[in-house]
Amino acid sequence: MAVHVEELLERGGEADDVLRAVVSALAASPAIAWAGVAFVEEADLVVGPAAGEPAPEVRAHVPISFQGSAVGELWVDGEVPPEDLQRVAALIAPLVLIGWDTGGEAWEP
Repeated sequence: MAVHVEELLERGGEADDVLRAVVSALAASPAIAWAGVAFVEEADLVVGPAAGEPAPEVRAHVPISFQGSAVGELWVDGEVPPEDLQRVAALIAPLVLIGWDTGGEAWEP
């Protein structure tokens, strides 16, 4: 799973487009019904790119941090080892930062 995400990240492109490709690839996995990225916005989580058919009864929430700051969560409906989801969350963290509410503060990806 993480290898495929790495390939999508290597292709590059706009952050939104890459995140949409990542959640689509996750949702295409037989073990995952739905995947989405939620962004931290003013202390709330707001769902951004998502793909698949939601099955919230089996939803996993994995924090996404960038340089020690929570910038979002990876939400996945399905049976996936937590370490796999943590790896994906770490890989997409710089892209999620772009959608994160920085409160006007400058940042370096």
